[in-house]
Amino acid sequence: MTAATPEPTTATTLRIGAHVRHDDPVAAALERGAELSQFFIGDPQGWKKPVVAYDGGAPALRAAAEEAGIALYVHAPYVLNVATTNNRIRIPSRKLLQQQVDAAAEVGAKGLVVHGGHVGSDAELEEGFDNWRKAIDRTEIKVPLLIENTAGGNHAMARWLERIARVWDAISGAEGFEQVGFCLDTCHAHAGGNDLTTVVEKVRAITGRIDLVHLNDSRDPFDSGADRHTNLGEGSIDADQLAGVVRGAGAPVVVETPGEAEAHQADFAWLRARL
Repeated sequence: MTAATPEPTTATTLRIGAHVRHDDPVAAALERGAELSQFFIGDPQGWKKPVVAYDGGAPALRAAAEEAGIALYVHAPYVLNVATTNNRIRIPSRKLLQQQVDAAAEVGAKGLVVHGGHVGSDAELEEGFDNWRKAIDRTEIKVPLLIENTAGGNHAMARWLERIARVWDAISGAEGFEQVGFCLDTCHAHAGGNDLTTVVEKVRAITGRIDLVHLNDSRDPFDSGADRHTNLGEGSIDADQLAGVVRGAGAPVVVETPGEAEAHQADFAWLRARL
């Protein structure tokens, strides 16, 4: 798949925010001087139907975000795994995925971020890719569904570029595929063994698009398989590589780094200084 390369991101065109508390992502963005927020709707480690915690519910949050000019992104729960061959996880995952899509649409989110998931063995990989196709086919996708690369696991669907390509091959014929995009996480890519100097070009060659960047430094070395984020400039990823991903992707940026508003503002400033 090929697509037009977006204009490079610069310090003046950067759209950036952070993963923030779920009760008031608009206030959290304004506190940080950010243009966007990412948050969970519901328990990130649970299976319950998502409930918007904002005072006044989804309509009030949507109205507040629109009034403030804040773009919202929702991150799906970590437990969700539509690729697995385990029926007791896959079937509830499909149900939860639809519920999360519905909730994200209700708050006017620009996208729903979903981890690529995993299977239990090499023998299950092909079924895992096909399970992704079935999940796309059977979900009414109301907002862009952004599949995110992950850091570890030999049987992960989206750790390595070759696996991402096989996911895209599998889902490319599914109904609703045009609403599927990609979220590139720098910590996950680095820890997963993908060269950040070329990952933007290679991902775009596979998916045709990068819709969101999770810009995180890594506490652990290249190809460690460890998903441990740290603040920008404090980890093992070269600063020029982090800035290069943002510049090349031309997409909005979310930092999922430790700390509250002051720490995130420092991350924003660190990035702007290098763009």
